[in-house]
Amino acid sequence: MTVHIESKKEDIAEVVLMPGDPLRAKYIAENFLTDYKIVNKVRNMFGYTGYYKGKRVTVFASGMGIPSIGIYSYELYKFYDVKKIIRIGTSGSFNKDIKVLDVVLSEGAYCKTYFPKLLDGKEVDFITSSEELNENIKTAAKLANIPLKIGKTITSDVFDLYSSSLDEFKSNFPDEDFLSVEMEAFGLFYMANRLGKEASCLMTVVDSFYDKKSLTSEEREQSLNQMIILALEAAII
Repeated sequence: MTVHIESKKEDIAEVVLMPGDPLRAKYIAENFLTDYKIVNKVRNMFGYTGYYKGKRVTVFASGMGIPSIGIYSYELYKFYDVKKIIRIGTSGSFNKDIKVLDVVLSEGAYCKTYFPKLLDGKEVDFITSSEELNENIKTAAKLANIPLKIGKTITSDVFDLYSSSLDEFKSNFPDEDFLSVEMEAFGLFYMANRLGKEASCLMTVVDSFYDKKSLTSEEREQSLNQMIILALEAAII
């Protein structure tokens, strides 16, 4: 038990899927896991542990932003002996070739943040994800015939669509071929690297400066289901 997690140590599996939304964690448990039980309700940051194809898996929400995922990933890695965390979330396109409904695998995240400085006194703006865990995800994608876009991504401290223009938002970052933008991956990757653990991030693109397509609730659910299945399949490799 920690300040933020009420679970017993044995209630948490070695592999964790981490959506941002607590209700998405509930949805995954109810629709994809068997013999599941709720293991955390503190602050309504729901966590569930159950079985996927006979393999024990935990689904634990992170909340939004680096500070929130930093807390939960640290406590899960440090105090619950979690070995691997796969973030599964939504993102915006940062590249005209990345379309709404694409599934993106992050090889590393760039962020302009004080997080490493405040935590460790280090100036860090790019951190990689786990190569081994990424390879598991790529293998699972091939077996399930799920197309993946793979590359570097942006973690932002602000929701990108609230900025006044794409050009203004992009001017804050290096002129590189980043694929998508979200708000948590950098914090997760930093904690994993700091503690000698594994972390990866899968994202479904749900909005874009380049494409004003509006998703129906059915399209959003189906696209997220594809990403969820991919993460679960990778978790049992």
